[in-house]
Amino acid sequence: MIGEIDRSKYDTADRARERYRAGFGVTEELVREISRQKKEPAWMLEKRLSALRLFLKTPTPQWGPNLSGLDLDKIIYYVRPDADESSLWEEVPEEIKRTFDRLGIPEAERTALGGVGAQYDSDVVYHNIKEEWAKQGVIFENMDTAVEKCPDLVRKRFMTSCVPINDHKFAMLHAAVWSGGTFIYVPPGVKVAFPLQAYFRMNAERGGQFEHTLIIADTDSEVSYIEGCSAPRYMTSALHAGCVELFVGEGAVIRYSSIENWSLNTYNLNTKRALVEKNGTIEWTNGNMGSGTTMLYPASILVGEGARSESLGIAVAGPGQNQDTGAKAIHVAPRTSSIIRAKSISRGGGIASYRGLVRVCKRADETTSHVVCDALILDDESQSHTYPFVKMENDSSEVSHEARAGRIGDDELFYAMSRGLSQERAIQMIIGGFVEEVSKKLPIEYAVEFNRLLDLQMEGAVG
Repeated sequence: MIGEIDRSKYDTADRARERYRAGFGVTEELVREISRQKKEPAWMLEKRLSALRLFLKTPTPQWGPNLSGLDLDKIIYYVRPDADESSLWEEVPEEIKRTFDRLGIPEAERTALGGVGAQYDSDVVYHNIKEEWAKQGVIFENMDTAVEKCPDLVRKRFMTSCVPINDHKFAMLHAAVWSGGTFIYVPPGVKVAFPLQAYFRMNAERGGQFEHTLIIADTDSEVSYIEGCSAPRYMTSALHAGCVELFVGEGAVIRYSSIENWSLNTYNLNTKRALVEKNGTIEWTNGNMGSGTTMLYPASILVGEGARSESLGIAVAGPGQNQDTGAKAIHVAPRTSSIIRAKSISRGGGIASYRGLVRVCKRADETTSHVVCDALILDDESQSHTYPFVKMENDSSEVSHEARAGRIGDDELFYAMSRGLSQERAIQMIIGGFVEEVSKKLPIEYAVEFNRLLDLQMEGAVG
């Protein structure tokens, strides 16, 4: 379905197309209309249609959290905001501007960021990069714009070797109806000293957001990228099925950070993956605070000798939440290494699960991988689960796994409260220490926001 948005500045024919409905569910008519409105090349439309055919014949996954409450026939798959993309914040419509002002987007740009993008529902409404990086050949664009301006770079990598369109059902859906997102290309040897950032806001009721992030760090380059996500709460289900593809060139470094705070009615079924070449490094930092149901497992495929992956994540599951998260490391080449550190907090009946994979292939000689899972359970109603999977095809490598689950003990509370802290403040302090490793990895502005969101999630944890 395409959302009904009346844009008075359009002529009558354009408004009629804007109100176009393709019926319920994902259909060929819907996919063709999205592609037509975006004026896409034939190869992208064909990729969308191929993905649609796969999606329609692939069953919904039966493992992990229960997805029976997600009615894909009632999702609005494309909602255009009442704004065109602008590089000037002053030109963004006031209603949208107020939303992003509250989220700190312009303030972030004026401080320590190298560039900022902002997406509202299905389209990007604001995008800008500082001139010093543009002069060095760094490309930072809305993904739709990149299809037009950088067709060779995009076509070679878009949902081919990293996340192919047949990867799983929701990757197929994403490939069919994707819209907006971020494209970054960093030339050889360029090191972007300040993070690039994008914020995705899903505002429509029964909305679906399918942004695509594609980052290419060429040989010996370096870039940090931060994504933030949010949505207002409605009584009906919404769907987020974005896709992140990272290409880490030889000797390059990508640092990817994400704070996802979708509303409780949202199903967050995101796909994130990196291909890492020789001596390249990918660093993942993920915080999952919202959404009623999350299935998210960032994956690193280490295809070059000496490639390295580090993943650090925190999932917070409160009342009505099932956070099924984790990480994957696939060691293809020799002397590769991976570290996975996963933390979770569950309270008020929330369910937090770690689901991960480490695979060491036959030729991945002298590989090392270390997995640590720490779970904090705050009451008798809540749950924590660990589902690690290790596949070893090489006897010269070393893989280890640790898992710990615990509660805030009476001794810890007594010690803190004997120093004059209330019970609530004592619990906040202990939780703060538990997540400190994550907040330290974030830029200061995002660390503050992360801790604020955590405090909101923890309201009512005492009692």
